[in-house]
Amino acid sequence: MEAVLGQVEQLPALLAVSRSALVRDWDPLTIDRALEWARYFQHLHDRFRNRPRLREALGRRLRRGQPGSPLGFSHLGRCPQLLGLALLENRALPPAAYRRLLHNLLQPSDAEADSQSCGLALLARRKAASRLLTLACGPLLSPEGLEPQVQAKAQLLLDRLREEEWQEAAPAEGAAPAEGFAGRLRWLPRALEQLPQPRAFEVVAAALLLLREGSGAEQAGGGGRDGSGLDGNQASGAGDGYVAGPLLSWLLGNPERFSAFCLLLPGSLLASLAGHYPQLSRPYLDLLTGWGRHLLYDPLQGQWLKSCPEEAGLSWEELRERFSCLCQGSVLLREQTQAALKLLKVQDGDFNVCGLSVWTDLLMEVEGMSEERSRALMRERKSNMKTSKSSKSD
Repeated sequence: MEAVLGQVEQLPALLAVSRSALVRDWDPLTIDRALEWARYFQHLHDRFRNRPRLREALGRRLRRGQPGSPLGFSHLGRCPQLLGLALLENRALPPAAYRRLLHNLLQPSDAEADSQSCGLALLARRKAASRLLTLACGPLLSPEGLEPQVQAKAQLLLDRLREEEWQEAAPAEGAAPAEGFAGRLRWLPRALEQLPQPRAFEVVAAALLLLREGSGAEQAGGGGRDGSGLDGNQASGAGDGYVAGPLLSWLLGNPERFSAFCLLLPGSLLASLAGHYPQLSRPYLDLLTGWGRHLLYDPLQGQWLKSCPEEAGLSWEELRERFSCLCQGSVLLREQTQAALKLLKVQDGDFNVCGLSVWTDLLMEVEGMSEERSRALMRERKSNMKTSKSSKSD
């Protein structure tokens, strides 16, 4: 078993090399050997997945000497996909090795023509389609404005968190008393802080969005925790709420970090998160309130300006956009936002004249937008009703 553990310990190095410039020296035979090792690691996953003690030992060995590594036992089951995707992304791979890689992914031998090979072929086809779309349309963005690379990192992070939660639910035989799910996540801050700050915030936001959607598996290729799919992820109801906790704690545990998170990400994305995670809505509103208090009205210019331009915070236009996004969210979030603005307006003197209170002006703006949106919906409904009546008369 020690020999097996030693072999598994080499997986992070294999994946690191596959993403580095060292692959410029690879030939087709090296590609074959690398994929053979990947399939061997997948075999180990399938063999030991139902043996908790060995599963935990393999997971520990994967992370030895790499406390911030997101790799865990479940990633053994997706080794061919992880390696294949890394090599497909690596422009340093020589043409002959690249052709052998595509041949292995798209035209597996009869012995390899199983579900795993189908998964690799699907991976290669999706990668090719992604490249073509990128050439045709520029960088791909999700509906929330997040790049596919960010979503991929978020999915890897969720896989690791789910693995920790899974091990908490099924502890290894003879293991010492569990230190708890939160206690085993000391690697999470280190892993996130290794990323540049904007990217770390994007990855956390993408992970929370994937959990919110509850269909991350279908969007990224489908699969369960057994590693049978391309992402090894399956939304799990209460379990996903359990997984979201550490991400929210990391965000909210440091006021400066949360402030930077809210400054860097767009208002529509933050409103989407606040509408699904109540833990975020109140701190986010409090933060917007603090920024609003630093705005002063300039009667000469007829607009609200930051009292100290050098300080972190939002301009009037940005603040108005953030509150508008919140009021375009769920009914509960809209009511919470409007109630907060009304209370601030009363505390500020309950003025109904523009330019005296930033809260009066913001409330008038968001309520005006809400009324305009309601009128637009009403016009659309009337138009649909006329169209329907006209169709029936015909």
